[in-house]
Parts: sequence; structure tokens; C-alpha cells
Amino acid sequence: MSKAREYTPAEPDREPRAQYAALPWRRAEGGGVEVLLITSRETRRWVIPKGWPIKGLKSRPSAALEAFEEAGVSGRVGRKRLGDYHYDKRLQSGRVQHVRVSVYALKVAHEADDWPEKAEREKAWVSPAEAADRVDEPELKALLAGFKG
Repeated sequence: MSKAREYTPAEPDREPRAQYAALPWRRAEGGGVEVLLITSRETRRWVIPKGWPIKGLKSRPSAALEAFEEAGVSGRVGRKRLGDYHYDKRLQSGRVQHVRVSVYALKVAHEADDWPEKAEREKAWVSPAEAADRVDEPELKALLAGFKG
């Protein structure tokens, strides 16, 4: 799968712009829940797989594709949105874009040995509480801290 996609042009009158994210999760040994975090490519901060809307895909399949491309995981995406979080993204132009990220749970069924962004990111399976400690965005911290699977 390639990252070749069509991005929506900047819409300064319609901020914040939308992104879709997957929160990959699995049952841990002992019955608890683990979630998957990845590092961002540029700042190396801990995040969840996310990206801009993909032309021709609705929000849930977009989130699933991001999870595969960025973390090498696939599975079933939950029907309902878990929630949203906001962050500011610095664009290549230097401009700051406000972004609203809609998050969908993805119950992981398969973890690939190879995926498109494997060489560009680290990943870690951690408890929701530890994930909440690792991420920077307050609203994402709250989503992770309350996640039960």
C-alpha cells in the first residue's frame, strides 16, 4: 500500500481540519488490555496512528489504513467513534494548522512483519494508563486513560 493519496487543500475558514486515527488494542496475557503507540516521524513523540482524510474512503477505513501503514496492524474497527482530540500541527510552510482527530478503536487481529513506515517509527504495546502518561495531548491522555477495550 502506498502513501499516494489526495489531500484536501488548506481551508483557513474551516479550522480545525479533520484527521482520522486508530487506537490499536489487544487483550494482554492475564486478561488486561494493551494499546499500541507509535512515534511520530519528525518529533519522535508517542502518538497513535492518524492521518488526513483519504479520497474515496470514509473515516473508519481511513483510520484502519493509517494503522497498517504506520504501525503494521490490521483488524476490526469499532463502529462508534471513541472521541476526539485536538492538536496543532506545524506545516512545512511554517504555518500552524489546528487539527481535530476522530479516534476509532481497532481490535488488532494481525501484526505484520513488514509495513510501509516500519523504518521510520518505533512502536510499543503498553497499558492504557502508561499510554496516557507517554502522549502529550491532554484530550488524547483522557481517551487513553479511560480506554477499557
